[in-house]
Amino acid sequence: MNIIDIHPHIISDDEKRYPPAPLFGKRSDWSQERPSTVETLVQAMDDAGVAKAAIVHSSTTYGFDNSYVVDGCNQYKGRLVAVGSVDMLADDVPAVITSWVNRGLAGLRIFTGGSTKDFDPSELDNPKSFKAWEMLAELKLPMCIQTGPTGLPYVRMLAEKFPGVNIILDHLGRPDVLDGPPYANAAGLFALADLPNVYLKLTPRIFGDVEKDKASAETFFPRVVEAFGAQRMAWGSNFPTSPGTLKDILATAKKGLACLTDEDRAWIFGKTALTLYPALR
Repeated sequence: MNIIDIHPHIISDDEKRYPPAPLFGKRSDWSQERPSTVETLVQAMDDAGVAKAAIVHSSTTYGFDNSYVVDGCNQYKGRLVAVGSVDMLADDVPAVITSWVNRGLAGLRIFTGGSTKDFDPSELDNPKSFKAWEMLAELKLPMCIQTGPTGLPYVRMLAEKFPGVNIILDHLGRPDVLDGPPYANAAGLFALADLPNVYLKLTPRIFGDVEKDKASAETFFPRVVEAFGAQRMAWGSNFPTSPGTLKDILATAKKGLACLTDEDRAWIFGKTALTLYPALR
């Protein structure tokens, strides 16, 4: 199985060349405590048996400056591609997106909140951002959205308004699965299953949550596959944000998805990523 990771991060050890300027003015703890350069990540990939990766820009380190993720991935063309962030509300956002794509960017991500800020999905339905989405459709670039359950109605709106853009939901939109089957508390997530351009990113957060309370991997993951199809699910390590080695993080994911068929796992661990990021083919 050709394993592809669509959610690692990299942090440069050269702050003069790549100065931190975190989004919202607060730098994430993990980026200071567990930084990983592109060279360190590639070594971790080799150790873990991960063939390729779509590296997600660290907004909580560099804001909207995608220089390091682009430069790092360009050192390993064919093995790594860069997923960046831009100010979706900027007047010149179409030109900015085009400029980064010309430097090698293969996708974008909206960070509406997380470790350094409470979720605020209001940016998602701001009409001023729609010109950025139109550019994504034109360039055939996917968009990752980092949000929680409160942002899922906005995800539906965007998926319907821009059907030509593949939307990847980071961490599955952080669903509450602790109630166990039939997972009524995650109804907001399953309500998106009818949208063919909505994809799910499975990261350590969900593999941890399915081991708590009434949830289980054996009841949750088959339910997600039944609703969305494995062809719209992909694995992401969140390394080094999530603690542990990349090898251990992958092992946890393999254990969690052992209840699925070989074909479903092949999609989740690699084939879906090639659909989303064709430059990795």
